[in-house]
Amino acid sequence: MDHRIIDLHVHSTESDGTLTPEDLVAEAKKAGLAAFALTDHDTCQGVCKAMPLAASAGIELIPGIELSTDYHGKEVHIVGLYIDIENEQLLKKTAEYRKCRSERNALMVEALPMEELVAENPDCVITRANIARFLYEHGQIKSVREAFDRYIGDHCKCYVGRLKVASTDAVRLIKEAGGTAILAHPLLYGLSNTNLQKMIDELKPAGLDGLEAIYSTYTTGEEQQMKRLARENGLLISGGSDFHGSNKPDIALGRGRGHLYIPYSVLTDIKNHRF
Repeated sequence: MDHRIIDLHVHSTESDGTLTPEDLVAEAKKAGLAAFALTDHDTCQGVCKAMPLAASAGIELIPGIELSTDYHGKEVHIVGLYIDIENEQLLKKTAEYRKCRSERNALMVEALPMEELVAENPDCVITRANIARFLYEHGQIKSVREAFDRYIGDHCKCYVGRLKVASTDAVRLIKEAGGTAILAHPLLYGLSNTNLQKMIDELKPAGLDGLEAIYSTYTTGEEQQMKRLARENGLLISGGSDFHGSNKPDIALGRGRGHLYIPYSVLTDIKNHRF
């Protein structure tokens, strides 16, 4: 039996993680991972930085991305695995998404020194997590969580929405870039079983390949529920910790909150589906 473990949902400093792509490789080695997917928000830049070190370390690095999308007014995330990071359409569209993020950030943090925020997060996609950490590290709030609870969380007084790509369009974009499209953490959207099934029914014709059925916050029962839902819909099973480093301090790479287990067989099934 193959006992190797993997992690197919990981963030670096290229978006809202706190480890560089290079440091992630070292952390993956330390965690005993055979493979991991770098899935930063709206960018693939970290993949190029991590690839040589991953090869030297004997770790498979899956080029990935995570796109924030709009599903009938609800934010839904789509992870792309094995994407072509040089695909022209992907590069064009993600540049547009990053521009929208920057414009939204400027509105949300009008009272903050944007130059300093950018300087402390160079060459990365700045998300609300970066803003929250900036506020915390500069002593303006008592915890990172406070930023979301009081200021920049959904519907809070400083929150500003942003233009998001439709979920079906994001799936198509990932497929056009040669990727495998995964619905990230389905249970976090607060949908009923009926509405979750409706979402899958809408995304499958666009090319949805799988569900993130193994995830850091799931209970054993929830994991089994998501695996069953994937099987019933003819979808692949994927899994990831959603590691962000110290921005999510309770989530460890490859282990989540301690009980996460994503076997290499999950990746084997994805590969077999692709080829």
